[in-house]
Amino acid sequence: MANQEPIRPSHALFDLFVTAESCRDVQKHFSALCEQLQVDPKDFRVFYSKLKERLNYWKAKDLWVKIDKRASDKDYQQRKACAENKCLVLGAGPCGLRAAVELALLGAQVLVVEKRASFSRNNVLHLWPYTVCDLRGLGAKKLYGRFCTGTLDHISIRQLQLILLKVALVLGVEVLTAVEFQGLEEPSGDKGWTAKLHPNPHPTLAFEFDVFISAGGGSFIPDGFKHKELRATLAIGITANFTNRHTVAEAHVEEIAGVAGIYNQKFFHDLLTQTGIDLENIVYYKDETHYFVMTAKKKSLLKKGVIKQDYSDAEQLLARENVDHDALWRYAYEAANFSTNRQLPELEFATNPAGRRDVAMFDFTCMHRAEHASLVRERRGKKLLMGLVGDSLVEPFWPQGTGIARGFLAAFDTAWMVRSWGLGVPYLQVLAERESIYQLLSQTNAGNTKNDCTSYSIRPSTRYPHVNLSIRLPHVNVFPVLVPDSAGGVEDLLRWCQKNTAGYAGVEVKDFTLSWTSGLALCALIHHFRPQLIDMSSLNESDAVHNHQLAMDLLERELSISPVVAASAMASSGLIDKLSMVLYLTQVHDVLTKNKKEKKFKHFSLTSSFLCFPQPAAPPVAPEGNLGSVVKGDIETNAAPALGSSSEDCYSCGQRLYLLARVNAMGKFFHRDCFTCHKCGHQLRLGGYTFHQTTGTFYCELHSEHLGPENGFEDSSDEVGPAGERIIAAFSD
Repeated sequence: MANQEPIRPSHALFDLFVTAESCRDVQKHFSALCEQLQVDPKDFRVFYSKLKERLNYWKAKDLWVKIDKRASDKDYQQRKACAENKCLVLGAGPCGLRAAVELALLGAQVLVVEKRASFSRNNVLHLWPYTVCDLRGLGAKKLYGRFCTGTLDHISIRQLQLILLKVALVLGVEVLTAVEFQGLEEPSGDKGWTAKLHPNPHPTLAFEFDVFISAGGGSFIPDGFKHKELRATLAIGITANFTNRHTVAEAHVEEIAGVAGIYNQKFFHDLLTQTGIDLENIVYYKDETHYFVMTAKKKSLLKKGVIKQDYSDAEQLLARENVDHDALWRYAYEAANFSTNRQLPELEFATNPAGRRDVAMFDFTCMHRAEHASLVRERRGKKLLMGLVGDSLVEPFWPQGTGIARGFLAAFDTAWMVRSWGLGVPYLQVLAERESIYQLLSQTNAGNTKNDCTSYSIRPSTRYPHVNLSIRLPHVNVFPVLVPDSAGGVEDLLRWCQKNTAGYAGVEVKDFTLSWTSGLALCALIHHFRPQLIDMSSLNESDAVHNHQLAMDLLERELSISPVVAASAMASSGLIDKLSMVLYLTQVHDVLTKNKKEKKFKHFSLTSSFLCFPQPAAPPVAPEGNLGSVVKGDIETNAAPALGSSSEDCYSCGQRLYLLARVNAMGKFFHRDCFTCHKCGHQLRLGGYTFHQTTGTFYCELHSEHLGPENGFEDSSDEVGPAGERIIAAFSD
């Protein structure tokens, strides 16, 4: 018998890398593999090609085939679309790593920073069909042999992180673990945007970047982003992980994909009568652990002694000192044992990172979502594109199983945004496109994305059936928000106002707030350019509301400039908002100087945030893939969309609407404060509500879940409104 050829060291190291079961081992074996092959991951532009060339191993070739097929997508432009961009990704959770992989495929230099030293989360994630297809396309099956075998459609968070970490490393992504992000450092001198890291792995060579992606979870929100809170009736979740010994007996126990009380009343009635445990629903997945997640009723938890004392405040109710953890363990154990017909032998809790039994109780009554998904900051001429993915963007409503699916969609959307940024698309257009796509995310489910998941890519139209990538959206016009330090444009506007109101009695323009309270300054601007429209001698400085109303009516009627707030608000020094006045006066400037040879001042030089103001339908613009000419540098005033009509009344209260105070949903206009859930009264978010066509009422996402067939309603999720809203239609009697 011929002697077998000895295993090459590089092949053995690759096998160790692929089979590594901890973050530390993955990094260690990959580092050793690179050293053996004499390839440097920091040489990110050619790293992957050199790795393929030097590792001539059949097992590795199977992985290369998968990655090469993905990388061949035309949108990556042979990994050159973002070749000049450097990206910092905060967080090595599944969504952060998935975003990092896409950025690397676009050709960017990518650094991922993770404060944890290990991947240790046992909880199991439900995977939509497209996520299974996506991960298979990245070689997940080559890196983890048990990935979604048979009919399995779930995976533990820890194992998913390991798969994505391996793919990221192969593509040249640098991943730093046990390193804490402590904030952004603004540019100074020749240095660009950098990060404060502790401990600093590169004290002598700071990583400068022009893209920052936060995937640090819902507890970390970068400066400049705001979150909205959605509250519903109290809902208490419990997760429990038990050791999986992978025995034959365990393999025969059936999983529970999801059982709710309204669909299986007998099961929950028997559970209550036999154990005293009262649940609304329960899920059981068999993965690296036996994973259970359930929604428990408060009365049952109090009766079983899990919660010591009842409080109306959810945070106080579930505070550590108000929970008997031994009773919680017994509660989770009994629920798991009963739901599996006591067929799981020797139920033993798995341990969490702290070495304790892996059982947790949490409140998902309150969910947060970011108002906006992106922004641009600029300091000393250096722009920084910022985006959110994962829980930083939208916290999932876990009973729907949408977390990782929507998380990956957001990662793709963010990569598409960075692609546009790298190709030189004007940054206001980049942001507008990103916000347009974000409107769709909260209403996305496994049934209303495109069917052919094999064709999914970072291009949004491959995934969303109803997507408009135009800078001028059918129902949303986008305006940049000027920040106080964007001095150039704001000061130019102020000087223009001073110049054209000089000499008018009772007018002295010094700022954008107090100087405009009487209304005379606005009237003076109109009189200077159109003296036939207004008689300044008839105005009384003390009648501020009249003066403002006169000026605003003239501007709207004669020049088609809509008021942004009511005249009474303009007349009150405490209610004038500087940014609103800058926006309004910018429109006045543009219209009044339209036919004059006055220098256009740059007023978009420092954009740090984004506002979306609902508007009537806009004219057609360039379609996806033709996003306009490549422009770099500052964008001048003519880049701002023109303001439209503002004559609609509020659908809820019937009062007049002004531009900065209105929302458009399903073609109906509201004051922002009037756009609320019909059931709970909480304010709604565009793209995050349900509309009942027959009654004409709106509901938040949580209360729309109750509008199902059992209440005489039909969920017409395939019918999508103009901003991606889900529509509920009633059964006809």
